[in-house]
Amino acid sequence: MGEEPNDARPEPADRIPDGHAPNQDRHRSPAPPDPRVAPVPEAPPWAPVPPADRAPEPPGSPGAPTTPPPPAQPPATPTLAFGPPPQAPGQASGQPSGQAPGQPPGQQPGQPPGQPFGQAAAHAPGQPPGDPSGAVPVGAGAAAASGYGFPQPGPATAPGYGPPPGYGPPGYGPPGYGPPPPAQPPGPANPAQAAAIALLNLSGLGLGYVLLRQWIGAALCWLATAALLVVALPADVDGVPVGVLVGYGVLLLAAAADGFRRGLRATLRVGAAVRRLALPLALVLLAVPAGGSLAYGAAREEAREEALLARLTVADERVKSGQGLLFDRAEPLYRLALATYQELGTKHAGSRAGKLVPARLDAYYAQLSAPYDKKDFCKAVAPLKHLRGLPGTVDKDLLGARPAKTDEPLAESLYGCGTAALGVQTAEPPAEKSLNELLDTFPQSPQATRVEPAVREAIKTRSAAVDGGAVPCGTVVELRALRSSVDALPDATFAGASRETAAAVEKGDFACGTSQFRSKEFGDAATTMTQFAKDYPNSPKAAHARSIAIAAEIADEEPEAGKSLPSAKAPGGARMVMVVSNDGPGSVELLYTGPTTGKITLNACATCTKYPSSVFLDPKKVKACTGPASKYPKATLLLPAGNYHFLQKRAGTSTSTGGDTKISKTKIEPNYSYTNCLYVTSGF
Repeated sequence: MGEEPNDARPEPADRIPDGHAPNQDRHRSPAPPDPRVAPVPEAPPWAPVPPADRAPEPPGSPGAPTTPPPPAQPPATPTLAFGPPPQAPGQASGQPSGQAPGQPPGQQPGQPPGQPFGQAAAHAPGQPPGDPSGAVPVGAGAAAASGYGFPQPGPATAPGYGPPPGYGPPGYGPPGYGPPPPAQPPGPANPAQAAAIALLNLSGLGLGYVLLRQWIGAALCWLATAALLVVALPADVDGVPVGVLVGYGVLLLAAAADGFRRGLRATLRVGAAVRRLALPLALVLLAVPAGGSLAYGAAREEAREEALLARLTVADERVKSGQGLLFDRAEPLYRLALATYQELGTKHAGSRAGKLVPARLDAYYAQLSAPYDKKDFCKAVAPLKHLRGLPGTVDKDLLGARPAKTDEPLAESLYGCGTAALGVQTAEPPAEKSLNELLDTFPQSPQATRVEPAVREAIKTRSAAVDGGAVPCGTVVELRALRSSVDALPDATFAGASRETAAAVEKGDFACGTSQFRSKEFGDAATTMTQFAKDYPNSPKAAHARSIAIAAEIADEEPEAGKSLPSAKAPGGARMVMVVSNDGPGSVELLYTGPTTGKITLNACATCTKYPSSVFLDPKKVKACTGPASKYPKATLLLPAGNYHFLQKRAGTSTSTGGDTKISKTKIEPNYSYTNCLYVTSGF
């Protein structure tokens, strides 16, 4: 049902744990504990203390409650009540609850004046406060006094019990109640510690903040370092933007300065060994950003080398793709490759790619000189000129002596291409272009001195081909092309060759016309010989060319007239007279060939008309030229005896169609005179 209350009377001096009387000096050395008395555990400061004026009443006392005690409950977490207690209705503000009027503040009812609060009334006079002899521990109340500090069964805090208002150690209680705990006094300045923390932060790992347990600062350092790694890795040629590096450096300096400030007087909650190792570790960890920078620089340099090698590979592919193409089409690719070679060989000469550029240039020259090695001189001229002119666009020191080595191949190619084009009308480039370029670029070269003999030899060869060749017309085409090339060469050197070429062309044109006549190509022969007579009117062969042209024109209408080439000289002997009259409208041209060849033109007959005819009318019954002789225009021919072919070509008039032709054949015999009347029938 309950326990008897402990006797709260003061114990004799020999029962006091420290073994001295109440008035005994407290500063004396304490006596050894009495083995007869069990040690009293000190009540914790948060133990509830019942009011001093309300000691627990024993069971059965008149004031004790008669109701049975509640069932035992497990110990509850003590509830601390700090600050001023709630005021009772009608109580004045600022007066503690339960204090009698006129009683001094802080004194419990029934407590003698001057006795400290929380000390039992049975405290012996002169006994020091807190002495175990009858003293009540702070916060223990009467229960602690009755049991000498041992906890009593029952609820942790009974109704109406607890510490007095505002009592308890400072700093306890909810925020806003009671005075704030005193700030910890700063320790002495420790520059070495501050420097170690600053250097640890300067490493970028935030370890200085870790020692200070400043986790937000450490997290910021970690995030900044992680962001830098994300931006920087993998290393590339461009590297990290300058703004990022500057920002990261400023952050590290700020973290180092902040770490120095915080660590100067901070008390580190780490062992002495860790504190001793902090500064050496900070110095060692400074190698992290330095080593990272070096490693990143090496990685970036390797990335740069790889990028330069990749550019070199692209340039090599461009050069290779131009192989087999005409130089004009491949030149843009070559220019791009050369630009890459030059940049690598000059701006990045120390790189792995830059050291490979000389070998690439050797291969470049070899590839573009390949046509010359194959004796394809015309095809070799353009790339060799390109190689020789590279010092104007590519660094001369990088090229070295390579361009000078192209002089001889280029001169030989110009000579070979130019002489091969002599006499070739469709040559590209024409002979004069290559030969003039050779004479201008390399005037003192052996190839330049060989140009004139080569030209004269070409003229001689083709002139011989005209005399006895089977295709003189083809040779004359070559001679014409050769004459055009020679005329474009310097006059001082090639004047004689030009005259020789002109004579060869004249001979070739006449030979071509006669060859066409003999080949029954009468239309071409007439054209060739007519043009010859116009081009060379003073030539001794001009009259003969005109005769061949007339005979070819007649033979083109009557092939029998072209059985033999007209003679260059008219035959001797007697000649018979033939009077030719025009009894028709329009003028008429009469061509004849036989023992002699020629043509005459008769003026138009003003009063002559066409004669009607039909299928039923005999042409022999047409009475042409029967009027007065003076009416008809006339012409007289003196012809040697022989067979003649006549071709009359009448001009067009208002009553006749131009181009009307008529073929006739006549035999001229000696001792006779002949008349020939030319007329026109209507065909109806």
